[in-house]
Amino acid sequence: MKGFELYEPTTIGEAVETLNRLGSGAKVLAGGSDLVSGVMKDWVEGEGMPLPDALVDVTTIPELRGIRVDENGATIGANTTLTEIVESAELTSQYPLLTESARSVASSLIRNFATLGGNIHQRPRCWFFRGHDFDCLKKGGDFCFSVGGDNRYHAIIGSDQCYIVHPSDTATALLALNARARIAGPEGERTVAFDDYFVSPGEDILRENILRDNELMVDVFVPAPAPGTRQSWIKLKNRQVYDFALVSVAAAFTEENEVWTAGRIVMGGVAPVPYRATVIENQLQGANVRDTARQAAAQIRTVARPMSQNAYKIDIAQTLVERTLLEALA
Repeated sequence: MKGFELYEPTTIGEAVETLNRLGSGAKVLAGGSDLVSGVMKDWVEGEGMPLPDALVDVTTIPELRGIRVDENGATIGANTTLTEIVESAELTSQYPLLTESARSVASSLIRNFATLGGNIHQRPRCWFFRGHDFDCLKKGGDFCFSVGGDNRYHAIIGSDQCYIVHPSDTATALLALNARARIAGPEGERTVAFDDYFVSPGEDILRENILRDNELMVDVFVPAPAPGTRQSWIKLKNRQVYDFALVSVAAAFTEENEVWTAGRIVMGGVAPVPYRATVIENQLQGANVRDTARQAAAQIRTVARPMSQNAYKIDIAQTLVERTLLEALA
């Protein structure tokens, strides 16, 4: 592993000042389950993503950790561990979609130190991007190796030049729950809805989110769900142990007598960013969810553009959307 300088600020302001002073050569360190044990350990680098010279450890900042729930919603600190989210009775009661998505991440040991902020901001899954010997587009190169290579786990939606998939289970659930993030930077704080948080390769191939080098996520706010909101989470993995999603589906919606009134369906493992399936939501609007679930789920075929080895993901996505909707009703 490449050596680095370690900074341990004790306040958000000190962390922002440190990031601002060090510039692009510094990265935020939380649980480190991806940055340290993945990217840096494997020397994943390129012109577009140099290895950091310094890490700013934000686990030393108490105000970045904790769960607060009131009548308006839930505020979850970016440094809150996934285990703390899973074990929160208040979150489980109001947001079972979020706690189940957190429970599906990795193993219990990893969830003990992996944080919500870290899970949201982990780098994409693609073995060419993650491989030391491939100078791909995402790393600042001039070629996408997945086009003619092994692309069985790559994106089927929303890709044109880079076919990474977004790895975060919690981000998928939070987008379905209409969450927003609070961000601190040198110019103060700003709030960004998860609808606008993630950056696709078509927008900027070297970025995955709107965070600048001198900013950090403070917390996530999840608005209180409307009474009777239906929620469900399904994740299919290649192995029945801890693994990333081949396809995952998060659904949160309201209904009257099983007729869809409003809601969101978000999918993971199918696109470079968490994919909000508005094409399916539109099909469900004003329709009986139980009677229309299969027909609505089939709409995913109208937007999917599979590669040479991953067309199977379309069948999986359609089936999981239907199952998720019916499980939410149940």
